[in-house]
Amino acid sequence: MSEHLPLCEPPARSLDVPEHVAVILDGNRRWARHHGLPAVEGYRRGAVRVGNLWDWCEEWGIGYVTVWVLSLDNLHRSGEAVRALLEVITAGLRKLADQRRWRIRPIGALEALPDRTRDLLYEIEADTADVQGLVANAAIAYDGRQEIAQAARALINEHSPGALSPGTAVPGDTVDESGLARHLYTAGQPDPDLVIRTSGEQRLSGFMPWQTAYAEYHFAPVCWPDFTRGDFDDALAVYAKRQRRSGL
Repeated sequence: MSEHLPLCEPPARSLDVPEHVAVILDGNRRWARHHGLPAVEGYRRGAVRVGNLWDWCEEWGIGYVTVWVLSLDNLHRSGEAVRALLEVITAGLRKLADQRRWRIRPIGALEALPDRTRDLLYEIEADTADVQGLVANAAIAYDGRQEIAQAARALINEHSPGALSPGTAVPGDTVDESGLARHLYTAGQPDPDLVIRTSGEQRLSGFMPWQTAYAEYHFAPVCWPDFTRGDFDDALAVYAKRQRRSGL
């Protein structure tokens, strides 16, 4: 992930820049197939792009970025494929952490990962916890419905310990929006203003359904390994032209 492509000049700073950008890194395997390479090579190339993305966000003054690296469903692939993918993820994040430029926060159902992988991710998080820079969430073993369900369980137990036991009534006012948000993986962070998905797919696939309720969406036709600074700047330019209403 230390390789970086040449950066083009950013558009005029008068643009309305999002505070938090979330990106679905889609199309790594398709990119590899198109180039006649093993799937893992697509993920390696995609890992380089993550470092590029964080560079671009930093230059734009964006404070938070979330990248969806691995879904919970992806863990159902063959054991060999999962092992190779986890190795790429942990090695890539380790290289980025060693730069001491970004505060890296792995989020997701990390308990579903192998112990060694989980330990490496916690180590990366701890090693960058004091970095005063871009907050970079890496969504790994992530599923949006699972996130909301675990947040609801945590909130209920916070108000009524043991309330999830069979036959125990839960007060009707226990679960409220602000309380549940405190137990999401992104607690304390602003919700994403802009969601980008690469590879031409036009759906969220369960990505941050709570946090993206009022986000703007941009669907880029290129696979993630081919996503460039120009593509990113285009997404920001389109975002700046949107009239955000937040339900009003």
